[in-house]
Amino acid sequence: MTVEQLRTKVCIVGSGPAGHTAAIYAARAELHPVMLEGWMANGIAAGGQLTTTHEVENFPGFPEGILGGEICERFRAQSLRFGTKIFSETVTKIDLSSRPFHIYTDEKEVVADTVIVATGAVARRLPFPGSDEDTGFWNKGISACAVCDGAAPMFRNQPIAVIGGGDSACEEGQFLTKYGSKVYIIHRRDELRASKIMQARVQHAAAAAMLHPFGREGCWVAKRVLEHPKIEMVWDSVVEEAYPNAKGTLGGVRLKNLKTGELRDLPLAGLFFAIGHEPATAFLDGQLELDEDKYVVTAADSTATNVPGVFAAGDVQDKRYRQAVTAAGSGCMAALEVERFLEEQGQA
Repeated sequence: MTVEQLRTKVCIVGSGPAGHTAAIYAARAELHPVMLEGWMANGIAAGGQLTTTHEVENFPGFPEGILGGEICERFRAQSLRFGTKIFSETVTKIDLSSRPFHIYTDEKEVVADTVIVATGAVARRLPFPGSDEDTGFWNKGISACAVCDGAAPMFRNQPIAVIGGGDSACEEGQFLTKYGSKVYIIHRRDELRASKIMQARVQHAAAAAMLHPFGREGCWVAKRVLEHPKIEMVWDSVVEEAYPNAKGTLGGVRLKNLKTGELRDLPLAGLFFAIGHEPATAFLDGQLELDEDKYVVTAADSTATNVPGVFAAGDVQDKRYRQAVTAAGSGCMAALEVERFLEEQGQA
């Protein structure tokens, strides 16, 4: 098969809010960007994690909220409006050994003076009956982002659960106390992996409610958590299945205690996975510096990577915030840094 070759000043790999913001800025700067948006890359449609979100309520400009799929379509339309060339192809190989860089799909070879990696990160999910999109309750009570979805009306003053035992699970459990009537943290072990300071916050919230204690770790008490004693730990347990309520949304989960084998039902309006994310960096094949969790390492206050001319934006390099609006901001940064880099190289 003949492979088509394209030449560009900047190739954007990825198509979420980071990639499209970069494309809009680069196109308006007359850099004529090429975007390889992916085709079900990492099992997710072009547009990334937002396409798996039912309704987005925390992106500025949409006071009534907007469907995740619709806002992704708007991002794409705006990129196209300013001249971005978008191809629904997934990168299979990339050569960053020298400039210009070479990016390959099954059908194309893109030769680019600069590259913006904006491939995102996929939230880890647990497979059990009722957890999927097709026949289960994904976006019907089950989510992987408490900050994104926790304030939805369906969760307010209702019991909610978080699955996990690390810092993310503790942070999301604490966050959800603002909205839920009760928050359960379901963990397969009998102690948390979370850091001591985060354990303290959850521990004292649980102690205030006379629930299962963590032990006698000497930790400080966060006043706001003490005022919301809603967290209950569910130790040594896993979710066996999720079941519906009368409306067809999540009604609860069946739990299995790993020590006793006991099964019990836990009525819930919401269930949040907090077991980490998997950054989409495997295709880089070790050519960029990654941290211990495989996120791209960028310079302080920059999107620049360890390879001059290669930049990274969005969740592929951000394991702290992981929000659409912060991803968009870093996409803007990447495009501006690309423009400056090309000017310095006399290629703008």
